[in-house]
Amino acid sequence: MKELENELYECKILVERALDKFLPDENLYPSEIFKAMRYSVFAGGKRLRPILVMKSAELFGLQKEKVLPTACGIEMIHTYSLIHDDLPCMDNDDFRRGKPTCHKMFGEAIALLAGDALLTHAFYVIAKNKDVEGIKENAVLDVIAKISKASGPLGMVSGQVVDILSEGINIDEKTLYFMDVKKTAELIKVSLWAGARLAGADEKDLIKIETYGEKIGIMFQIIDDILDTNGDEKIIGKPVGSDIKNDKNTFVKMFGIEQSKLLANKLAKEAKEVLIEFKNKEFFMMLIDYLLNRSQ
Repeated sequence: MKELENELYECKILVERALDKFLPDENLYPSEIFKAMRYSVFAGGKRLRPILVMKSAELFGLQKEKVLPTACGIEMIHTYSLIHDDLPCMDNDDFRRGKPTCHKMFGEAIALLAGDALLTHAFYVIAKNKDVEGIKENAVLDVIAKISKASGPLGMVSGQVVDILSEGINIDEKTLYFMDVKKTAELIKVSLWAGARLAGADEKDLIKIETYGEKIGIMFQIIDDILDTNGDEKIIGKPVGSDIKNDKNTFVKMFGIEQSKLLANKLAKEAKEVLIEFKNKEFFMMLIDYLLNRSQ
């Protein structure tokens, strides 16, 4: 596991250096919006999604550094979703990753605009991948289309809508899975797909890597639900029980902690089975156990 942690750390450093390069300087006018964008992007985080873009590209023979524009763009989209999710009209959270949320630092209006700015700036950055040697322009167009779908009303946004509309009411298992696939797994799936597509993977492999992404994405959400119930507040960086406070539908609410753990383990096993035919799959195999046993 130490080998995996070292690789995650090295990739994270690459991503954060690139993010610093791709984000507007905070001294530009009007500085408040650029400070808010940078505050949220650099407030911490695992950088899981951009790392998945990079390692997926590497899996199919492309240097991970070559897909940094797309990797950083996806991280910006992820950060925008967190800023908006924390707003008083959504989950009304005061802390994220142990720090005050964007609207607590900059006010609701600037936080809203910072999220908007990150979402739109993300595609400006992703488009820069067309200028990288070894990457075809039509692959970049495919990636932009796929990420747009995954993060928009047919993807992440629809999951958030179901999440909001189902607060305080009981939903069935099918609706819960729909919500969490769209809300969480969709961006993880497209991160893996994007790296593979930029590397020139064929359709068969694109389907497999996306299937892997969906399974670890739902598993990731289940572990989130468990940590929100009985995690260590100092480690996870926000108050435990926020989902309970907001009367949200979660795997823990529907199945209980023990059954949720069994579901997560089942998805981990299925994700490993998807990888069987891939060469150089060690990183992705180890990642499953790493995410399954995480504490934050």
